[in-house]
Amino acid sequence: MRFSVDRLDHLVINCSDVETSAAWYQRVLGMERETFGKDNRTALRFGGQKINLRPHNHDIVKWHTGANTAPGSQDLCFIVTVSAEEIAKHLTTCGISIVEGPVQKAGALGSINSVYCRDPDGNLIEISTYGD
Repeated sequence: MRFSVDRLDHLVINCSDVETSAAWYQRVLGMERETFGKDNRTALRFGGQKINLRPHNHDIVKWHTGANTAPGSQDLCFIVTVSAEEIAKHLTTCGISIVEGPVQKAGALGSINSVYCRDPDGNLIEISTYGD
C-alpha cells in the first residue's frame, strides 16, 4: 500500500513554561489558545493547524515524545498575509528582537520574504510572506 501525506495537522513544542509560551504565541502571532484532553493540555490554533505546548519536564510515560525534550530545539516557519516590513514593525512594537530580516528565502511554494526572531525558549521563529 502506498500513500502520500496530505498536510501537517499539528506539531508539539517542548517548553520550559507553558503559560509564558502560550502568551507569547498569542500576542506575537495571534494564535488562539485552547485547552484539550483529560490532562487539560494547552494548544495554539491557527488556520487548520495547531501547536501543542508540552512542558519539557513532562511524564514521558504519559506522553509519547521525541528523543530530545529540551526547550528551544525547534526551527519553525509561519506564513502570514502581510509584508515583511509589517512583520518587522509588529515584532519591534511587541519588544521582540529581530535575529535577521527582512530577507529573501526559499519556501515550500517558492520565494518568501522572512523575518527571524526567537520565542521565550529560544526556538528560531521565521515569520514569512509570499506576498512581497
